[in-house]
Amino acid sequence: MTERVHATVVEQFREPAVPQEWHIYSPEAGQMLVKTEARGVCQTDLRAAQGDWPIGRRLPLIPRQNRAGLVTAVGAGFNGVTAGAEVGGDAKRGGFVAHSLVDPIHVAHISEATAMAPITCEGVADYQGIKVTGARPGQWLAVSGVGGLGHLAIRYGKAIGLRVCAVDIDDDKLAEAQRLGADATVNAKNGDPVAAVWKATDGGAQSVLIAAPSLDAFRQGVAMIRTRGTCVLVGLPPGEFPLTLFDVVASCITVRSSFVGTRQDMAEALGLALDRRVRADIEVQPLSAINGVFERLQRGNMASRVVLELGPE
Repeated sequence: MTERVHATVVEQFREPAVPQEWHIYSPEAGQMLVKTEARGVCQTDLRAAQGDWPIGRRLPLIPRQNRAGLVTAVGAGFNGVTAGAEVGGDAKRGGFVAHSLVDPIHVAHISEATAMAPITCEGVADYQGIKVTGARPGQWLAVSGVGGLGHLAIRYGKAIGLRVCAVDIDDDKLAEAQRLGADATVNAKNGDPVAAVWKATDGGAQSVLIAAPSLDAFRQGVAMIRTRGTCVLVGLPPGEFPLTLFDVVASCITVRSSFVGTRQDMAEALGLALDRRVRADIEVQPLSAINGVFERLQRGNMASRVVLELGPE
């Protein structure tokens, strides 16, 4: 059985997303149907909508991450989740659509859909990124980029006992970082940010998480690491950045990436959020505001995470 539901669709790269009606099918064995209640928006969505990446370029496109909602139906023979359960996760047809078919392996049980929607993507990416550095309580984590992604990294860092140095080019965002608990802040526009981070952290951070969608931030971030430290790339700007191989090798620096995480990472990241040790700062907008949100993301004019709420159909 099929039915038509409301969706917001990218028909052409770098053009405004448009409302459409979309076909949705009844769930087959091993699938569930989820009604989207809230949907976070991130740089991943913007880059996909602009066609900046060498993958996922098939049009029409409905960006797919950061969704939370209610299970309305499950396929035959599936006993893991029942109708009425509140879940968050990934969907084959994306998050800017009223209903989506979902593989149960890509969801997690949640509560408070609007508050948890950003945690299922950015929160997990931040948490997993910090986790793979091996940083221990009391050590320094430098977070480059205090936007929707970076502000959660600060909160996760503080929640697990790290000292956090926040780096950005916006004084207002750095003031927000201090409110979130950052132990030091550095404005990358005022002098040499690498030297400033080394001074603030007494010899370089043991771990650096680059959340800014900026190649300058990537180049600077690797240089902020002390010997045997780890730099994790989380932001996804288009393009390439060079590594100074002598410095990386001589200082035994590890450069890694974090792209969401495992089911265990999801459970742990959500656990910290559900017990309120970590919360996303969110700005709620209707789905119809998506093009304006994309414009603000492009300008870097967003300190919190925007969550789109899908009202009644």
